[in-house]
Amino acid sequence: MPPSAELPGFLHTVAPILDRWGYLAIGGIIVVESFGVPAPGQTIMAAASIYAGYGRMNIWVVAAICFVTAVVGDNIGYWIGLRGGRKLVNRWGKYILVTPARLAKAEQFFARRGNRIIVIARFIDGLRQLNGVIAGITRMPWKTFLLYNAIGAALWVGFWCTLAYQLGANLGPIMGKIHHYQWPAIGVLVLAVATYVVLHVRHIRRRRARTAAEIRAGEESTGAEPAEAREQTQA
Repeated sequence: MPPSAELPGFLHTVAPILDRWGYLAIGGIIVVESFGVPAPGQTIMAAASIYAGYGRMNIWVVAAICFVTAVVGDNIGYWIGLRGGRKLVNRWGKYILVTPARLAKAEQFFARRGNRIIVIARFIDGLRQLNGVIAGITRMPWKTFLLYNAIGAALWVGFWCTLAYQLGANLGPIMGKIHHYQWPAIGVLVLAVATYVVLHVRHIRRRRARTAAEIRAGEESTGAEPAEAREQTQA
C-alpha cells in the first residue's frame, strides 16, 4: 500500500484501516453503514479507489465489493425496518415527533415516489444510512426496493469510484467542498419538496372541489335531487 500521507484531508483517516485490512475493510465498513451504523463508507470507497489509481488495489474489485456490500447492507436495513421498526416508532417515535399518523403519510409518499428516494438516497448523508430501514418500516414492496436500491448503489459506486480513480489525491479538497455545502443543499432540497407537497395537496383539493361543483351543477340542470338531499331523505 502507498503511505497514508498520499491520502489528503479526511481521506487520511481511513488509510490505516485500508493498509491493514484491505478489501475486507471496504466491504465491512460499507455494509454496516448501509444498515444504519454511522461509518465512513463513502470515504473508504473513495480512498480505496485512489489506492487503485496508484496500482495498489484493483479498481474493478473495489467497485464490485462496494456495490455488493451496499446492496446487502441496505437489505439488512430493510429487514430491520420491516421486522421491528414499526414497533419502535409506535413506542418511541413520539419523542422524536414521528407519530403513527406521520408514519402513515410516509407510507403513502413512499408508495408513490419511494423509488426515486431510494435511488438518490445513496448520495445524501443520513438518507444513505437509513433509506433501507425507512423502506422497511413503510413496507415498500421488497422487489421494488431491491431494484431501485441496486440502481442507486450502481450509480453511487460508479460515480465515486470513477471520480476518485481519475482524480487521485486531488479528490480530497473536492470532497471537502462537497461536504461543506452539503447541508445547505439538503435544506434547499427539503424546501423544494415541502413546496411541491403543499402545492400538490392544494391542487388535489381544488380539483375535488371543482368535481363536486360540477356534479351539483349537473344534478341541478337535470332536475335530479342532489346527492346530499337523497342521503338525508333515506336517513
